[in-house]
Formats: sequence, C-alpha cells, structure tokens
Amino acid sequence: MAAVTLMQTESIAVIDYRCTASPGDRPFVESHAAFSASYVRKGSFACHARGQVFELVAGSVMVGHPGDEYLCTHDHHVCGDECTSFQFSPAFAEALGGDGLSWKTGGIAPQAELVVLGELATSAINAEDNRGLDEIGMAFAARLVGLAGAKQPRPSAATAQDRRRAIESAHWIDDHAHEQIALDDSARQAGLSPFHFLRTFSGALGLTPHQHLVRSRLRHAARLLADEDRPVTEVALDVGFSDLSNFVRTFRRAAGVSPGQFRRAAKGDRKILQARLATAA
Repeated sequence: MAAVTLMQTESIAVIDYRCTASPGDRPFVESHAAFSASYVRKGSFACHARGQVFELVAGSVMVGHPGDEYLCTHDHHVCGDECTSFQFSPAFAEALGGDGLSWKTGGIAPQAELVVLGELATSAINAEDNRGLDEIGMAFAARLVGLAGAKQPRPSAATAQDRRRAIESAHWIDDHAHEQIALDDSARQAGLSPFHFLRTFSGALGLTPHQHLVRSRLRHAARLLADEDRPVTEVALDVGFSDLSNFVRTFRRAAGVSPGQFRRAAKGDRKILQARLATAA
C-alpha cells in the first residue's frame, strides 16, 4: 500500500492511498487512527469491519472511527484500487455533530452527493493542486455525517458467489454507463433473471443497479466537468444521460449547484463548498 500525505492541518489530513493487493495476497488486520472518510475513486475491495462485510466499489466510502479494527480483502476484485482519505481531528468530528454513530458505519455505497465532491477532490489531486483540498474534505465530511446517520447499514446475507457477481456487474455497469442499459441487460450479463439479479446486487452492494448506473454517470460527468472544457450538453450525452435537462436536474440535486457552477468550483471558485457546509449545518 502506497500512501502519500497531500496536505495536513490541525483539523484535517488528506492522504492518497494506492493499493496493489490481489486476490492471492494474505490480508491483515489494521486499525483506524482517526475519524476518516476514504473515497474509493478507482477499483474495488471488501472491508470487514464491525462484524459486517462492505463491498466497496468506485464511488463508495470507507468510514473509520479511531481504534476500530478492519480488514481489507480482494477475493472478488481486480487489483489496483485507489482512495482519497480525509482524516479528521476529534475536535472537528465533534463540531460536525451527528449522533456519533455516523463514524461507525464501516462503509457506505455510492451516494450522488458524495460522488460529486469526491470527484472534485480527485480532479485537484490529478492536477497536483492541493489548494482547497481541506475545504473539499470538510464539505465531504459534513455531508457524510448526514447521510450516514440516515443510512445505518444492515447486515448482508449475500453469499460469496452473490458478492462476486455483484462486484463484476458493478464494474460492467461502470464500463457501459455511457450506454442505455436496462435491468434486463445487466441481469443477462450476470447470468441471472432480472428479479434474482436485482436482489443479489442490492443485497451485496446496498443500492440498486439503476442507482449505481446513475451515480456512475454522475461520477464520470463530474470528472469531465472538472478536467475538460467541453460543453455541458456534450458531457451529459457522453456519460449516458438522454437529454440535457435531465442531466442538469440530476446533477443539481446531487451537487447543490449547476454543472457550470461545479466546473467553476473545480477551477478555484469554492462557493460551492461554502454552500455545502451551510446546507449541512
């Protein structure tokens, strides 16, 4: 595991993690050193924490509480996952409020509100511009606390085979998100009936195939908006949205701002983060 600290203040540290573990490597128990939210920007892995197994794909978040032990495995995953980890001081975590359980959720499936902020951070990292990463991390944490409090994880009864199929399907959906994918298409790829596929996917990953598809499109769109200057309409169509109005409406609901405003945020205008923090307060 390669770890690079990108920035650190009294309240927050931002660490870039790149893991090359493969299914044949022996896992080992680790312990969270801080309150943390690690955004999975590439790849996938399983996190065993607090008596549960969380299958984390791109866009998911691994949540850490100081002192909690966890184990990461790659039994059903390709190697090469990458994470942006936001780690917070106890004082900052306390200032965010919440019921305290928010930092003990272990893992959260991809959420539209977190995906756009995670990709904003990814763009800054790729551009080697760490200015504002602390603000992005704080906005990310503020939104995570609200989401985690409302989405307490439920124990999964998914079998190992179900988890493998769900992970493979999630990667397939990511790769084909720009296409018009129906439930039947995803189920056929997995070799299951649509009903069985829906139950398998949702039970293993904590969201439906359609939710994963929309959030994958938002993730790709946020990256394009941050990194390129293509027209918003072109971005919307390229990532799989059928029309501009649907894309703008969906993106605004997730980010709290329009695609154009998000692009300006990626270029240094941090008003989006101020609005995010104000909304979460």
